[in-house]
Amino acid sequence: MNIKKIIFVRHAKSSWKYNVSDINRPLKKRGIDDAGIISQEFKKLDLTIDFIYSSPANRALSTCKIFQKCLNHPDSMFNITEDLYDFSGERVLEFIKSINNELNSVMLFGHNYAFTSLVNILGDRIIDNLPTSGLVIIDFDITSWEYVKFGQTKKIMFPKDYRL
Repeated sequence: MNIKKIIFVRHAKSSWKYNVSDINRPLKKRGIDDAGIISQEFKKLDLTIDFIYSSPANRALSTCKIFQKCLNHPDSMFNITEDLYDFSGERVLEFIKSINNELNSVMLFGHNYAFTSLVNILGDRIIDNLPTSGLVIIDFDITSWEYVKFGQTKKIMFPKDYRL
């Protein structure tokens, strides 16, 4: 049995306080705190992550860096991917299907509506909304990423469930 694993992480809560383009919006303090909480809780699962990909958007990349630091994940196993700066999910799905098959476990940092849509299409549990800093793990019994279709939702982590 071959298992391919995707860890979807929606960017943390961003700030609308600054007059910047969408791609440059920074994180709010609550976003930084929530990403820290979820990255710490995720670390407890002790999963192997072969590679991390992030949207180039400031809010996604900043969230990714919080996780990378917490997980001690090397920069050599990380890449910024334009296809993850997608809100419909079509480009994200095409990207997933093109992932190198030597990688079995990938973590993706991106956006809604794309991530909620893909989690519901690809996983076996329906969620209303993947909140900011929300994380969903889906396993696929496939040998090649090009066959990504129906997976098993293994874990759903929302910040509200871990805040004190």
